[in-house]
This record gives sequence, C-alpha cells and structure tokens, in this order.
Amino acid sequence: MNRKPELRCYMNRMALDSFPQEAAGPKGDFEQQMEQLAQAGFQGIQFAQPGSSADLAACRALNMGVAGSGRVNNAHEAALLAEQVAGDGYECATLHAGWGMEDNNEAFALIEGILDASSRNAVPLYVETHRATIFQDIWRTVRFVERFPELRFNGDFSHWYAGQEMVYGGFDNKFAFIQSVLDRVRFIHGRIANPGCIQVAVDPGANPQPPYVEHFRQLWTASFRGFVSNPESPFICFTPELLAPGIYYARTFEGREESDRWQQSLLLNEMARQCFERACSP
Repeated sequence: MNRKPELRCYMNRMALDSFPQEAAGPKGDFEQQMEQLAQAGFQGIQFAQPGSSADLAACRALNMGVAGSGRVNNAHEAALLAEQVAGDGYECATLHAGWGMEDNNEAFALIEGILDASSRNAVPLYVETHRATIFQDIWRTVRFVERFPELRFNGDFSHWYAGQEMVYGGFDNKFAFIQSVLDRVRFIHGRIANPGCIQVAVDPGANPQPPYVEHFRQLWTASFRGFVSNPESPFICFTPELLAPGIYYARTFEGREESDRWQQSLLLNEMARQCFERACSP
C-alpha cells in the first residue's frame, strides 16, 4: 500500500529558547512549551543539543516528533553521532559536515563516513547546505551528488541565497543547476534571506512580495516535489530556524528585533504548507 506523502512542521529549539521574553510564543518549562507548540500546529521539535531523557520522554508523551543535529568533521565523529541519535530514538538528524576547507579526498571520506553511519544505524542523516561546511557552494555540492547520489539534504537555503548571491548571474540559472540537490532534500530549515542578509522578515501584507520571497517558495516547492516523487522517507520536515541577533541572524533596529520570530515562524509554516500542496498537485 502506497504511503501518502507527509509534511511535518517542527520547531528548532535553538530558535525557541532565544525568543525575547516580551515576544509571543511558548512559555514555561519544556513540557509546557511542547504543549503550546502542539496547540500551534507543530508536530515535533529539533534539538540543537542532545535532549535530556526527561525532555525526550515529554515529547513522546505528547506524541511530538524529535529530530537531532550536530557537526561532524570525520568519519569517526559521524559514527559516534549516528549511534547516539539512533540510541536516543531520534527520527533523523541534520549535520554540519566539515569546515569547507577539505580537499576532495578528505570530503569524499567524510561523505562516505556519514553515509555508512546512517546505514549502519538505520537513521537518516541529512547534510546541510550551510556556510563553513563542505556543502557551502552549489557547484561542489552538485558534483558531490553526482558521485554520491544517495546523499540526502537539509535545505538551509538562506546560506546559498545570500552566501552565493543566487540572484547574481540569474536565479533561474542557479535554480536549474541545483535540481539534483533539490530532488534529494528531506528536511528544510525555514528561513528566508535576501541577497545581502541571511535572515529577513516577511511582511504578510506586502503585495507584491519581494522577489526573494517568491524565490524561496520556488526552492521549497521544488524540494517538496522531489520528496513527493520519491517518498522513501516517512515524511519531509519543515523546521523554522529563526535565530537570535546575538549570533548575527535576526536584524535589530534601534535595539529591537526586526520582527516577532514566533509569529514569523507560524507564517513560514503556513507558506511551507502552501508550497507542499502545490508540490502535491498534478
């Protein structure tokens, strides 16, 4: 019996824990926060650091999914992380892989280690399209996919959009070039960039929206379509990851954040659901 393709929306705990106190959003202890996330339509959470046994138990009691994350710089670290992720019962994990200064042989060894660790532990490991990793640029990532078609990705596209300035030289050209990557996305970090800033707010009342908003809709829809056409995973995950100004993500004006990151997270979820519906349409 064929499984219906499923989109699940999770929250990133690093984002959740850094929301300003005066902002809207889940409050209280971890279990109370999870209850409020569920009420807001989230189906799980991604941990930036390993969750405690009590945190994981609270998620399971509420039927909330759990995803992990981490950084690996060699095959041994990939093996250790995969063992921990699988042992703690995470559904999957996203990875920062390498620092981006590795030569091809070093990068190949790292990718082979990640794929082997994923297979041995029966846990999906999704490498991120992230700055300061071996997947930081589109040309090299496409070449990696040619050599390792079994790679699966966390599409953290703001890093490419701003870091690679995807509109310079033509967005459509670069969008077509990365199709093989988009086909293999199984996790998305929900964030929108413009050509100069890694994280910008979306004005829901703007008509028309800035071009970069539509570009991200295209990236997300194409990623969802790649999953729908080959749903070997139980679900594809969309996880807003709107991070704090202290690490130079959220912009501030006169000492205040540009936007309410909780409300923006809800907006991004709604945009993702619309993109998923579009991807599922004939």
